[in-house]
Amino acid sequence: MVRDFSEWLLKFKVSISDYGYYVDFPKIHRNVEDIKVELNILNSLIGSRNIEVDFDKLIARYPETLKCIPLLLAVRGSEIYTIDGEGEFLYSFRKMNYSVEQYKVFMRKTGLFNLMEKHIFGSLVDYATGVETGLDSNGRKNRGGRLMESLVESHLKKAGFQLNDTYFKEMTRSTIEARWRINLSEISSKGKAEKRFDFVVKTLSMTYGIEVNFYSGGGSKLNETARSYKALAQESERIPDFAFVWFTDGQGWKSARNNLKETFDILEHVYNIDDLENGIMGRIFQ
Repeated sequence: MVRDFSEWLLKFKVSISDYGYYVDFPKIHRNVEDIKVELNILNSLIGSRNIEVDFDKLIARYPETLKCIPLLLAVRGSEIYTIDGEGEFLYSFRKMNYSVEQYKVFMRKTGLFNLMEKHIFGSLVDYATGVETGLDSNGRKNRGGRLMESLVESHLKKAGFQLNDTYFKEMTRSTIEARWRINLSEISSKGKAEKRFDFVVKTLSMTYGIEVNFYSGGGSKLNETARSYKALAQESERIPDFAFVWFTDGQGWKSARNNLKETFDILEHVYNIDDLENGIMGRIFQ
């Protein structure tokens, strides 16, 4: 059956976001809880009239409170690099690697002393929760990919496939080759690259390598993906008893429709969510 690309593309969805997509509050609360004691100790600096002296005393008694500082600047990790006219510095907030005086320079020049003296009227726990919420929004892109994977997996199960029996998650080329004696050198630069598939479905007669993604927004990444999968589709055709399958969706593809169409025209097994909802799983995996 010949499919019409334009008609197929019209069915792409705007979003697959569930209620947990926007902010992962359980993760945020866990992260803040891990440093809650230290944040509450730092609360003694809020509104201080002599904050540098108070900071001296606090760090001398509770040096572990330093580990909270990067989060107050919305930084992940335990080291922060700075450079100015006085030199280059790589501050460690796991274990002090400079004098207290130098850390006071850091607190002053980053504005944290000013923040604590004049601009925080609640608690650092509340402030840190807000910062964590902002940082967590950066994880939406990864959560979108996981949502599409979960959606595809739900349809695999609905079609009767069982995890680690007839379908597998995140399986590498070398694992596939060893398990089923399939030569996948055509898709690995003659064995030099280690390709990883999001899913693999194994039937009596075929092995299917599956890639899954969802793009709500445009960008150069989509063109790269379409070109890469076009090459993968062509390479897979030369491998007996193996097929490449691609599940994708999202309005972002409208900005890269030409590249997507090139792949659509040569890849037999490229499907969207509408295809999934209409039972494509039960028809392609034979």
